Amino acid sequence: MSKTFLLGGDLSVNRLGYGAMRLCGQPGNFGPYADWEGGKTLLRRAVELGVNFIDTAHPYGPGFNEELIADALAPYGNVIITTKGGVEKTAPDKVFPDGKPESLRRFCELSLKRLKLESIPLYQLHRPDPAVPFAESVSTLAKLRAEGKIRHIGLSNVTLEQVEEAQAIVPIASVQNRYNITERGDDELVYHCTQHDIAYLPWGPLAARPFDREAPLAKAESVLATIAERLRATPSQIALAWLLHRSTNIIVIPGTTSIAHLEENMAAADLSLSSGDLAELQNITPDL
Repeated sequence: MSKTFLLGGDLSVNRLGYGAMRLCGQPGNFGPYADWEGGKTLLRRAVELGVNFIDTAHPYGPGFNEELIADALAPYGNVIITTKGGVEKTAPDKVFPDGKPESLRRFCELSLKRLKLESIPLYQLHRPDPAVPFAESVSTLAKLRAEGKIRHIGLSNVTLEQVEEAQAIVPIASVQNRYNITERGDDELVYHCTQHDIAYLPWGPLAARPFDREAPLAKAESVLATIAERLRATPSQIALAWLLHRSTNIIVIPGTTSIAHLEENMAAADLSLSSGDLAELQNITPDL
Protein backbone atom coordinates (compact mmCIF):
# COMPACT_ATOMS: atom_id res chain seq x y z
CA MET A 1 0.00 0.00 0.00
CA SER A 2 1.53 3.30 -1.10
CA LYS A 3 1.56 5.93 1.64
CA THR A 4 1.81 8.85 -0.79
CA PHE A 5 -0.08 10.18 -3.81
CA LEU A 6 1.11 12.61 -6.48
CA LEU A 7 -1.61 15.26 -6.38
CA GLY A 8 -2.12 16.99 -9.70
CA GLY A 9 0.91 15.12 -10.99
CA ASP A 10 3.42 17.24 -9.08
CA LEU A 11 2.62 17.47 -5.33
CA SER A 12 3.61 14.48 -3.19
CA VAL A 13 0.97 14.07 -0.49
CA ASN A 14 1.00 11.71 2.48
CA ARG A 15 -2.27 9.85 2.16
CA LEU A 16 -3.30 10.32 5.78
CA GLY A 17 -3.90 14.04 6.20
CA TYR A 18 -5.93 16.25 8.49
CA GLY A 19 -9.32 17.92 8.11
CA ALA A 20 -9.30 21.19 10.05
CA MET A 21 -13.04 21.93 10.14
CA ARG A 22 -13.42 20.95 13.80
CA LEU A 23 -10.97 23.69 14.76
CA CYS A 24 -13.76 26.23 14.31
CA GLY A 25 -15.34 25.73 17.70
CA GLN A 26 -18.51 23.91 18.66
CA PRO A 27 -21.81 23.82 16.75
CA GLY A 28 -23.57 27.16 16.74
CA ASN A 29 -20.42 29.19 17.26
CA PHE A 30 -19.76 31.99 14.83
CA GLY A 31 -16.22 33.18 15.30
CA PRO A 32 -12.72 31.96 16.07
CA TYR A 33 -11.89 28.65 17.69
CA ALA A 34 -12.12 29.14 21.44
CA ASP A 35 -8.75 27.50 22.16
CA TRP A 36 -6.58 29.26 19.59
CA GLU A 37 -3.27 28.20 21.13
CA GLY A 38 -4.53 24.64 21.56
CA GLY A 39 -5.48 24.59 17.89
CA LYS A 40 -2.00 25.74 16.90
CA THR A 41 -0.44 23.04 19.07
CA LEU A 42 -2.61 20.36 17.48
CA LEU A 43 -1.77 21.49 13.94
CA ARG A 44 1.94 21.49 14.69
CA ARG A 45 1.69 18.04 16.22
CA ALA A 46 -0.08 16.81 13.09
CA VAL A 47 2.85 17.98 10.98
CA GLU A 48 5.29 16.32 13.41
CA LEU A 49 3.38 13.06 12.89
CA GLY A 50 3.79 13.27 9.12
CA VAL A 51 0.73 15.21 7.96
CA ASN A 52 1.59 17.32 4.91
CA PHE A 53 -1.97 17.80 3.60
CA ILE A 54 -4.44 19.96 5.55
CA ASP A 55 -7.99 20.65 4.39
CA THR A 56 -9.97 23.76 5.29
CA ALA A 57 -12.60 26.06 3.71
CA HIS A 58 -13.78 29.66 3.64
CA PRO A 59 -16.97 29.10 5.74
CA TYR A 60 -15.13 27.30 8.54
CA GLY A 61 -15.37 30.05 11.12
CA PRO A 62 -15.94 31.72 8.67
CA GLY A 63 -12.38 32.58 7.77
CA PHE A 64 -10.91 32.02 11.22
CA ASN A 65 -9.95 28.43 10.42
CA GLU A 66 -7.67 29.61 7.64
CA GLU A 67 -6.18 32.28 9.90
CA LEU A 68 -5.49 29.69 12.59
CA ILE A 69 -3.69 27.44 10.11
CA ALA A 70 -1.54 30.34 8.91
CA ASP A 71 -0.76 31.40 12.46
CA ALA A 72 0.34 27.87 13.33
CA LEU A 73 2.18 26.80 10.21
CA ALA A 74 3.08 29.61 7.78
CA PRO A 75 5.47 29.55 6.03
CA TYR A 76 4.41 26.03 5.20
CA GLY A 77 7.48 24.31 3.79
CA ASN A 78 6.30 21.03 2.29
CA VAL A 79 2.85 21.20 3.94
CA ILE A 80 0.10 21.50 1.33
CA ILE A 81 -2.94 23.52 2.31
CA THR A 82 -6.18 23.00 0.42
CA THR A 83 -9.17 25.26 0.90
CA LYS A 84 -12.59 25.65 -0.65
CA GLY A 85 -14.81 28.43 -1.94
CA GLY A 86 -18.38 28.49 -3.18
CA VAL A 87 -20.26 28.39 0.12
CA GLU A 88 -21.04 31.49 2.17
CA LYS A 89 -21.72 31.61 5.90
CA THR A 90 -23.22 34.81 7.29
CA ALA A 91 -24.54 33.41 10.60
CA PRO A 92 -24.50 30.03 12.37
CA ASP A 93 -27.75 29.05 10.67
CA LYS A 94 -27.15 30.85 7.36
CA VAL A 95 -24.93 28.73 5.15
CA PHE A 96 -25.66 28.65 1.42
CA PRO A 97 -23.94 27.94 -1.92
CA ASP A 98 -22.62 30.92 -3.84
CA GLY A 99 -20.86 29.97 -7.06
CA LYS A 100 -21.11 33.28 -8.86
CA PRO A 101 -17.86 34.22 -10.63
CA GLU A 102 -17.42 37.42 -8.61
CA SER A 103 -18.04 35.54 -5.36
CA LEU A 104 -15.57 32.76 -6.17
CA ARG A 105 -12.92 35.33 -7.01
CA ARG A 106 -13.59 37.14 -3.73
CA PHE A 107 -13.50 33.89 -1.73
CA CYS A 108 -10.20 32.90 -3.35
CA GLU A 109 -8.53 36.26 -2.76
CA LEU A 110 -9.66 36.34 0.88
CA SER A 111 -8.29 32.82 1.38
CA LEU A 112 -4.96 33.82 -0.14
CA LYS A 113 -4.72 36.69 2.31
CA ARG A 114 -5.76 34.70 5.39
CA LEU A 115 -3.53 31.74 4.57
CA LYS A 116 -0.59 34.01 3.71
CA LEU A 117 -0.12 32.36 0.34
CA GLU A 118 0.66 33.72 -3.11
CA SER A 119 -0.92 30.68 -4.75
CA ILE A 120 -3.24 28.06 -3.22
CA PRO A 121 -1.89 24.54 -3.94
CA LEU A 122 -5.39 23.06 -4.28
CA TYR A 123 -8.56 25.14 -4.42
CA GLN A 124 -11.88 23.29 -4.44
CA LEU A 125 -15.36 24.33 -5.45
CA HIS A 126 -17.13 23.64 -2.15
CA ARG A 127 -20.54 22.86 -3.60
CA PRO A 128 -22.28 23.44 -6.94
CA ASP A 129 -24.65 26.40 -6.80
CA PRO A 130 -28.00 25.48 -8.40
CA ALA A 131 -28.53 29.16 -9.26
CA VAL A 132 -25.33 29.33 -11.33
CA PRO A 133 -24.41 27.17 -14.34
CA PHE A 134 -21.84 24.65 -13.11
CA ALA A 135 -19.57 25.30 -16.09
CA GLU A 136 -19.54 29.00 -15.23
CA SER A 137 -18.27 28.31 -11.71
CA VAL A 138 -15.61 25.90 -12.96
CA SER A 139 -14.52 28.33 -15.68
CA THR A 140 -13.98 30.99 -13.01
CA LEU A 141 -11.63 28.65 -11.16
CA ALA A 142 -9.86 27.97 -14.45
CA LYS A 143 -9.27 31.72 -14.86
CA LEU A 144 -7.92 31.98 -11.31
CA ARG A 145 -5.60 29.09 -12.12
CA ALA A 146 -4.40 30.83 -15.28
CA GLU A 147 -3.67 33.92 -13.18
CA GLY A 148 -1.51 31.86 -10.82
CA LYS A 149 -3.76 32.27 -7.79
CA ILE A 150 -4.58 28.54 -7.84
CA ARG A 151 -2.18 25.73 -8.67
CA HIS A 152 -4.69 22.89 -8.90
CA ILE A 153 -8.50 22.75 -9.00
CA GLY A 154 -10.73 20.37 -7.07
CA LEU A 155 -14.45 19.75 -6.72
CA SER A 156 -16.56 18.85 -3.67
CA ASN A 157 -20.06 17.43 -3.27
CA VAL A 158 -20.36 16.62 -6.96
CA THR A 159 -21.69 13.86 -9.20
CA LEU A 160 -19.74 11.84 -11.75
CA GLU A 161 -21.46 13.78 -14.52
CA GLN A 162 -20.33 17.08 -13.02
CA VAL A 163 -16.75 15.82 -12.73
CA GLU A 164 -16.79 14.86 -16.41
CA GLU A 165 -18.24 18.25 -17.33
CA ALA A 166 -15.51 20.02 -15.36
CA GLN A 167 -12.78 17.87 -16.91
CA ALA A 168 -13.82 19.14 -20.32
CA ILE A 169 -13.03 22.68 -19.11
CA VAL A 170 -9.89 22.34 -16.98
CA PRO A 171 -7.77 19.59 -15.40
CA ILE A 172 -9.31 18.39 -12.15
CA ALA A 173 -6.92 17.30 -9.40
CA SER A 174 -9.31 16.18 -6.66
CA VAL A 175 -12.86 15.27 -5.71
CA GLN A 176 -14.09 15.54 -2.12
CA ASN A 177 -17.37 13.74 -1.40
CA ARG A 178 -18.89 11.88 1.55
CA TYR A 179 -17.67 8.29 1.54
CA ASN A 180 -16.82 5.65 4.15
CA ILE A 181 -17.12 1.95 4.81
CA THR A 182 -20.90 2.09 5.31
CA GLU A 183 -21.66 4.80 2.71
CA ARG A 184 -20.29 3.69 -0.62
CA GLY A 185 -22.64 5.31 -3.07
CA ASP A 186 -19.64 6.99 -4.70
CA ASP A 187 -17.96 3.73 -5.76
CA GLU A 188 -18.34 4.56 -9.47
CA LEU A 189 -16.87 8.02 -8.95
CA VAL A 190 -13.96 6.60 -6.92
CA TYR A 191 -13.23 4.30 -9.86
CA HIS A 192 -13.40 7.21 -12.31
CA CYS A 193 -10.99 9.24 -10.20
CA THR A 194 -8.61 6.29 -9.95
CA GLN A 195 -8.61 5.87 -13.73
CA HIS A 196 -7.88 9.59 -14.25
CA ASP A 197 -5.27 10.05 -11.49
CA ILE A 198 -7.61 12.33 -9.56
CA ALA A 199 -7.26 12.38 -5.78
CA TYR A 200 -10.39 11.30 -3.94
CA LEU A 201 -10.86 12.92 -0.51
CA PRO A 202 -13.62 11.18 1.48
CA TRP A 203 -15.25 13.47 4.02
CA GLY A 204 -17.04 11.82 6.93
CA PRO A 205 -14.50 8.93 6.82
CA LEU A 206 -15.76 7.59 10.16
CA ALA A 207 -19.43 7.93 9.17
CA ALA A 208 -20.15 10.69 11.69
CA ARG A 209 -21.85 13.89 10.68
CA PRO A 210 -19.91 17.06 11.55
CA PHE A 211 -19.58 17.33 15.34
CA ASP A 212 -21.74 14.23 15.79
CA ARG A 213 -19.73 12.11 18.20
CA GLU A 214 -22.68 9.77 18.83
CA ALA A 215 -22.81 8.28 15.33
CA PRO A 216 -20.55 5.20 15.30
CA LEU A 217 -20.16 2.93 12.33
CA ALA A 218 -23.11 0.91 13.62
CA LYS A 219 -23.51 -1.48 10.70
CA ALA A 220 -19.80 -2.25 10.65
CA GLU A 221 -19.24 -2.26 14.40
CA SER A 222 -18.90 -6.01 15.00
CA VAL A 223 -16.70 -6.64 11.95
CA LEU A 224 -14.48 -3.65 12.73
CA ALA A 225 -14.20 -4.68 16.37
CA THR A 226 -13.19 -8.25 15.48
CA ILE A 227 -10.48 -7.16 13.06
CA ALA A 228 -9.33 -4.41 15.44
CA GLU A 229 -8.89 -6.90 18.26
CA ARG A 230 -6.86 -9.18 16.03
CA LEU A 231 -4.57 -6.32 14.93
CA ARG A 232 -4.46 -4.65 18.36
CA ALA A 233 -6.03 -1.53 16.91
CA THR A 234 -9.26 0.42 17.35
CA PRO A 235 -12.35 0.10 15.13
CA SER A 236 -11.82 3.69 13.93
CA GLN A 237 -8.28 2.87 12.87
CA ILE A 238 -9.55 -0.11 10.88
CA ALA A 239 -12.14 2.10 9.15
CA LEU A 240 -9.42 4.59 8.17
CA ALA A 241 -7.07 1.81 7.07
CA TRP A 242 -9.84 0.37 4.88
CA LEU A 243 -10.05 3.67 3.00
CA LEU A 244 -6.27 3.73 2.51
CA HIS A 245 -6.43 0.17 1.15
CA ARG A 246 -9.55 0.92 -0.93
CA SER A 247 -7.70 2.79 -3.67
CA THR A 248 -4.25 4.34 -4.03
CA ASN A 249 -5.67 7.76 -4.96
CA ILE A 250 -7.68 8.14 -1.72
CA ILE A 251 -6.34 10.77 0.69
CA VAL A 252 -8.01 10.45 4.10
CA ILE A 253 -8.56 13.65 6.12
CA PRO A 254 -10.08 12.80 9.52
CA GLY A 255 -10.59 15.74 11.86
CA THR A 256 -10.28 16.04 15.62
CA THR A 257 -9.52 18.57 18.34
CA SER A 258 -7.77 15.97 20.52
CA ILE A 259 -4.05 15.28 20.18
CA ALA A 260 -4.56 11.77 21.56
CA HIS A 261 -7.22 11.10 18.91
CA LEU A 262 -4.98 12.65 16.25
CA GLU A 263 -2.17 10.28 17.20
CA GLU A 264 -4.59 7.35 17.11
CA ASN A 265 -5.78 8.33 13.64
CA MET A 266 -2.26 8.72 12.29
CA ALA A 267 -1.30 5.23 13.48
CA ALA A 268 -3.88 3.84 11.03
CA ALA A 269 -1.43 4.50 8.19
CA ASP A 270 0.80 1.73 9.55
CA LEU A 271 -1.90 -0.94 9.64
CA SER A 272 -1.72 -3.68 7.06
CA LEU A 273 -5.03 -5.35 6.27
CA SER A 274 -4.91 -8.87 4.86
CA SER A 275 -6.94 -10.00 1.87
CA GLY A 276 -9.20 -11.79 4.35
CA ASP A 277 -9.68 -8.62 6.39
CA LEU A 278 -10.52 -6.65 3.26
CA ALA A 279 -13.02 -9.29 2.12
CA GLU A 280 -14.80 -9.12 5.49
CA LEU A 281 -14.93 -5.33 5.37
CA GLN A 282 -16.05 -5.29 1.74
CA ASN A 283 -18.99 -7.52 2.62
CA ILE A 284 -20.42 -5.02 5.09
CA THR A 285 -23.80 -3.93 3.73
CA PRO A 286 -23.36 -0.29 2.74
CA ASP A 287 -25.82 2.60 2.62
CA LEU A 288 -26.06 3.28 -1.11
